[in-house]
Amino acid sequence: MRLFRQFLLLVSLMFWQGGFMFYGGVVVDVGGRILGSETQQGFITQSVTNYLNLAGLVCLLVWTEQLWHERKRGVTKLEWGTLIVMGVSLAMLAGIHLSMDQSLDSVAVNVINPTRFDINHKLYIGISSLQWLASLTLLFLTLQRWNASHSK
Repeated sequence: MRLFRQFLLLVSLMFWQGGFMFYGGVVVDVGGRILGSETQQGFITQSVTNYLNLAGLVCLLVWTEQLWHERKRGVTKLEWGTLIVMGVSLAMLAGIHLSMDQSLDSVAVNVINPTRFDINHKLYIGISSLQWLASLTLLFLTLQRWNASHSK
């Protein structure tokens, strides 16, 4: 069962953070070029990020369950703290996303309040980057613990 939990964690993390990295690193640029504008691409991103945030929620639930089952195998306060940072950042992203949605007119494909949207978008990108770093940190700590327990 432990191997299955570890596998499920890694698959959910790859889907969430791998999707985030691929989307941000490739799809946004390609979509903007094909559609002819960053604004048009942004309306696709508006929907896609809902799925990324849902994938994040699923991954964090799987990770929480995994840490809970492994708590007697040396799970550290740093691991729990990093998981909390990831959860809080996900909640913040969901709130910011709702605020950005209010600045958009999906029917006219237009930004209603560009200043508000730009501020929220920069905040969203910054928190997403922090969350990504936290996920890498927690992954490293988790793999380090798995390796240490495997070596015993």
